[in-house]
Amino acid sequence: MTDAAPPRPGTAGAVPAHVGVLGGGRMGSGIAHAFALAGSRVVVVEADAVAADAAASRIAQALARSVERGTTDRPLDELLDAVSTATDASAFAGVGLVVEAVPEEPGLKRAGLARVEGAIADDAVLASNTSSLSIDGLAQGLRRPERFLGMHFFNPVPASLLVEVVVGSAASAPVVDAARGWVRALGKTPVVVRDAPGFASSRLGVALALEAIRMLEEGVASAEDIDAAMELGYRHPTGPLRTTDLVGLDVRLAIADELHERLGERFAPPALLRRMVAEGRLGRKTGRGFYEWSDA
Repeated sequence: MTDAAPPRPGTAGAVPAHVGVLGGGRMGSGIAHAFALAGSRVVVVEADAVAADAAASRIAQALARSVERGTTDRPLDELLDAVSTATDASAFAGVGLVVEAVPEEPGLKRAGLARVEGAIADDAVLASNTSSLSIDGLAQGLRRPERFLGMHFFNPVPASLLVEVVVGSAASAPVVDAARGWVRALGKTPVVVRDAPGFASSRLGVALALEAIRMLEEGVASAEDIDAAMELGYRHPTGPLRTTDLVGLDVRLAIADELHERLGERFAPPALLRRMVAEGRLGRKTGRGFYEWSDA
């Protein structure tokens, strides 16, 4: 890690006053939701007006559920006023942190990160929500790689308790320390890992999921019984196949392909996973994966 000026000052133990999120899909909306609940003003930038409207609706519904469940004592109007959407990276001017949350495609992420870096102040921090891509690889072309790191959130973001803080070779110590503090201010636990294939969580999670899919493919047991074995035998809150449905089979496949390329045959995706993705059986978001979902 290199030394650099600390991020923009703020209240100790607090999230940044103003946060940006690039991409308002399921993960980006969840990240925006979490920061809004923690007290940040949040702006979400999407590709076009239709996608921005969809993100705004998604976040508004999630915030309303938080109010209904009593997970926040702030009024809904106040929370909704704290979130805005836009279609141009210039909306990120003045933010202290931007989290990139676009699909897991290296070229798309690098292009988005470059646009964001051109719009934010020199003392702002830029983070990627990548679950497996190299942080050093994504940093190629950035002018301030010392202010860039990974902040890998988990779905569903508001309810999850973990964020991986992924440290590339250029990241500065003050930026890493700031990211740790922001994660804690969100009510989550930061796990700091170096930039390695699959980091910690994706590498372990994908290894377990791929073996569970192979077992299902081979007829060893049903999806329900494979999951029950891990839930009851190892006290996992959710089994590997149900978790894959929640993450998205397409996301699992993309991570597996990346790890297969970098770490070898033990991460080769099973044919069943490829076939289900090709058929559009992506899990909860499409209503059908290893399980049937009625809330897609």
